[in-house]
Amino acid sequence: MRMEQRGLSGKAVDAGKAVVSGKAVARRIGLGPALATGTLILALAAQTLAVRAETVIVSHGISTFGDLQLPADFAHLPYVNPEAPKGGELSQWAGGTFDSLNPFSAKGLAATGASIMLESILTGTADEIGASYCLLCSSMEYPEDRSWVIFNLRPEVTFSDGTPLTAEDVLFSFDTFRTKGLTDFRTVFNEQIEDAEVLDPHRIRFTFKPGVPTRDLPDSVGGLPIFSKAHYEANNLDMEETSTIPYLGSGPYKFDRMDIGRSIVYRRNPDYWGANLPINIGQNNFDTLRFEYFADGNAAFEGFKAGVYRFRIENSSKSWAEQYTFPSVAAGHVVKKSLPSGAKASGQGFVFNLRRPNWQDPRVRQAIGLMFNYEWSNQTLFYGLYARINSVWENTWMAAEGVPSPEEVAILQPVVDAGLLPAELLTEPAVMAPTSGERQLDRANLRKASALLDEAGWEVGSDGKRRNAAGQLLTLEFLNANPQFDRIITPFVENLIALGIDAKLENIDPAQYEARTRNPQYDFDIVTDGLSSTYFSGSELKQYYGSATADVSVFNVAGLKNQGVDKLIEVVMAATTKDELTVATKALDRALRAEGFWIPQWFKDEHWVAYYDLYEHPETIPPYTLGQTSLWWYNADKAEALRAAGVLK
Repeated sequence: MRMEQRGLSGKAVDAGKAVVSGKAVARRIGLGPALATGTLILALAAQTLAVRAETVIVSHGISTFGDLQLPADFAHLPYVNPEAPKGGELSQWAGGTFDSLNPFSAKGLAATGASIMLESILTGTADEIGASYCLLCSSMEYPEDRSWVIFNLRPEVTFSDGTPLTAEDVLFSFDTFRTKGLTDFRTVFNEQIEDAEVLDPHRIRFTFKPGVPTRDLPDSVGGLPIFSKAHYEANNLDMEETSTIPYLGSGPYKFDRMDIGRSIVYRRNPDYWGANLPINIGQNNFDTLRFEYFADGNAAFEGFKAGVYRFRIENSSKSWAEQYTFPSVAAGHVVKKSLPSGAKASGQGFVFNLRRPNWQDPRVRQAIGLMFNYEWSNQTLFYGLYARINSVWENTWMAAEGVPSPEEVAILQPVVDAGLLPAELLTEPAVMAPTSGERQLDRANLRKASALLDEAGWEVGSDGKRRNAAGQLLTLEFLNANPQFDRIITPFVENLIALGIDAKLENIDPAQYEARTRNPQYDFDIVTDGLSSTYFSGSELKQYYGSATADVSVFNVAGLKNQGVDKLIEVVMAATTKDELTVATKALDRALRAEGFWIPQWFKDEHWVAYYDLYEHPETIPPYTLGQTSLWWYNADKAEALRAAGVLK
């Protein structure tokens, strides 16, 4: 559940004006169809009196804190080009392979974009944090305490085959997710949702369980992808299994064709029901979206040079600094550009598998972290282009800084007093990634790491390798499916060998990597992964860092189980104002960083893009997305000029 926090917004109305039909009320309070008319009238009167006491908000969207940025009658999103032409193809690359079109199963490798056909009731924007607007709905209703929500669906919504999307499809999608969705997702979801009820063909109500924080829940259920019940059943689909049959959705793109494992194409639906909605004006501009698969980044780069695909997001500092010197760049046929990004850092780092005994001792993890020389790597390998990550909320106001504030201490104190977190959290500065010198092997850090391992019982033998009292060798295997990381991991391995650890790099293919890093195998010591978070975090933190889902979650790669962290997650979920949420998130950030289950890597506050000069973008890129598939467009005149020059075939 990648839920953001939402808040009050919209127009308050008398609940009596928003009461559902008598039939729906009777169903909700358990009255049968044969009930006498007089009894039904009394029941309706009682129901009306009960709900009149609460104020119901009717709105075109919902915001976590404060008002929505866009009014109900907005013409288009502020960052789009409303005159953007439609047409052409956006082609990009993807790594590895795929064998499934089911993006919701832990089995198999889903194709890039496999969920692009699906829409949700609510949708977010790229310049506003914590806000969602009606997409499949025309309006939504909810009380001030957010204990329930009603979505009024647009009657004109159709799936891409022309069949209508109704509240029954919403209910079916919801029921399927909470019975067949990823185990960690449905575990958390079912703790929060009491019931879902179809009120009429275009009206559905979700009721939330008493006693759980409800700040995020209207947005959470509104963010579920909706698919066709009839299509799912007719094709005997199973959300838990791989499938080469795509879901039938209502989105602007639909599945077109694929060469399984090698390429996949999605085509814009010319009959898309929502093409003229204000929130879609200037978006979804390409006729087709194509993804070409390559075994590794080097092959993909050569494919780009040859024009196999024409839009590339560069993720290699070496390539960015050295390799864009081929003739098409020099001639101006390929554009190389840095675009600003205000997005939160990815949380990328080396992540330990805490399910293995060797990595449960924090001294061992700290010692290993001391041997990664980021400063040397950044200057020698990354051309000084990156900044260090320290926090799960890096590049946001949520990241903990310095010593904790009195407000943070007030949150941490009860958890520390209960013995669930170390007392140092109350007085010490937030944990920062270790720094190193200019040489690959920092001798000062080597001495610190050696002392930590000695203290943890891993002593150096006559062969220079470390063993515990039982004679077991301290080994560490880096599991890697990206050959571009070899040049980064290899020096790290060399430093660890100097420390006496039997370290090695194990390169495997993406399919093996997926199998070994997921339940039930979890067959790895350490991998590169991104620690997840959102700007306004909530119950999704239970999937990312919670004990209850640690052994089944695809997001909690480390398998972190810490009761203190669990308690702090509950505090974050219960925050009712932005200030409360900020303080609670900073306290949680301190606890996560103190656990030391990752070695933070790096990030950049730019998008590095290269593309054949036939694509254009809005003058101002929104802060939280590059938006190439939705906001950019195809210039047919430029494309023809490239063909005339022999650049395009």
